[in-house]
Amino acid sequence: MALLRIREVEVPGDFKLRLTLTDGSVIERDVSQLLVGPVFEPIRKEQADFAKVRVEGGTVVWPNGADLCPDVLIWGGAPPQEGHPPAHPPPA
Repeated sequence: MALLRIREVEVPGDFKLRLTLTDGSVIERDVSQLLVGPVFEPIRKEQADFAKVRVEGGTVVWPNGADLCPDVLIWGGAPPQEGHPPAHPPPA
């Protein structure tokens, strides 16, 4: 079973990401609470920097090297175990 990952990203609003997943589903996440630490400081301060997000290696990354865990974005933690239906809950 292939891991579900992020295929495309769009920025529909302040600190929100619209993610197209490798299974074709689309989810939206407010990531404002996930942008913690010095690497995210420029991204938090300037919406133009936040909007430079792109997909690389199945997750979202920014030009300054910041990234977010795809499992947190998709599942809110680790992916469900095989045999459990996908729920795509929002991150905690």
